[in-house]
Amino acid sequence: MRIRINEPFFGDEEANNVIKVLRSLKLTSSSYEGGEMVREFEGKLRDYLGVKDVVAVNSGTSALLASMMAIGLKPGDEVLVPSLTFGATANVVLALGGRPVFVDIDLDNYTMSPEDARRKVTERTKALIPVHLFGHLAKMDELLELAEEKGLYVIEDACQAIGSVYKGRKAGSIGELGCFSFYASKPITSGEGGAVATNDEALADRLRLIRNQGMRKGYDYETLGLNLRMPEIEASILSVQMDRLEGFIEARRRNARLLSEGLDGLGIELPKELEGMRYNWYLYTIATEDRDGLLNHLNEKGVEARVYYDPPVHLSGLYSKRDIRLPKTEYASKRILSLPVHQKLDREAMSKIVELIKIFIRKGK
Repeated sequence: MRIRINEPFFGDEEANNVIKVLRSLKLTSSSYEGGEMVREFEGKLRDYLGVKDVVAVNSGTSALLASMMAIGLKPGDEVLVPSLTFGATANVVLALGGRPVFVDIDLDNYTMSPEDARRKVTERTKALIPVHLFGHLAKMDELLELAEEKGLYVIEDACQAIGSVYKGRKAGSIGELGCFSFYASKPITSGEGGAVATNDEALADRLRLIRNQGMRKGYDYETLGLNLRMPEIEASILSVQMDRLEGFIEARRRNARLLSEGLDGLGIELPKELEGMRYNWYLYTIATEDRDGLLNHLNEKGVEARVYYDPPVHLSGLYSKRDIRLPKTEYASKRILSLPVHQKLDREAMSKIVELIKIFIRKGK
């Protein structure tokens, strides 16, 4: 039995919705409002998050890019970003001529350190992008306080955190903008796809224009935009996946509990939900000294454990020429290992992962 790091689930409902779109011949829409299935999906996500508006786009990267364009990011503007994340978070800033300023993490949740963020703010800082990594939630109270004090936008990168909850508020609903991804590995997926959530009507209007080449009606280009539209087939799948989301999260939370119970007391650093938070457990990420040895052991035995992210973004080729030191990020990147915890796994799979880790630890003693 091979245990994959993530695996999507689709049923007859998704297939039937796709067939419905194909038979309609309405595969996409260049209207400002979006197509029928796009609007249906946006409404479900909007209601789930408890926000005023959701704008669907074609990827999580597009969600971040559209958000940067919507806040008016200009060349030379600085945006605070973590480095322990997927490169898109920094790349969209660079693509618009901005300067990503890398912020260290806190080791208790692997997300942006509010203390280090405060040190990195300058007169050129426009925004900060906390990433809710692995479904863990950034310390939003402190980050929002900093942003209000300095007059900064807060764009949540919730691409890995749909359904995670911070003190009663869903991830992606807390800052001015919240970005989501529906890539194939995510808790709900259509293969690709993204969305931006907001409570700001003016930002929502700009986002709809930006995803549609700047067009509101006909070929009148009101602003700079791109083709960032979500196709109707993707939206038809996501509309059904939204109905499954809470069930998926409960299965992930059950599996995370089984791992925590089974791995307790083995000398491994286990992830813990901070007070007042609920994680969606996109990934279950442990830390251990012999990370690479355990990784190879699990992979050889059929468990698809993965390392996210080594090297961190600031040490990758594109950014490594800068003289940047992020000691906690660099420390974590060499020690953390993500384990499968997705909704298609059962108790037997969790037991296998636990037993294999116990075998590895016994051999090392």
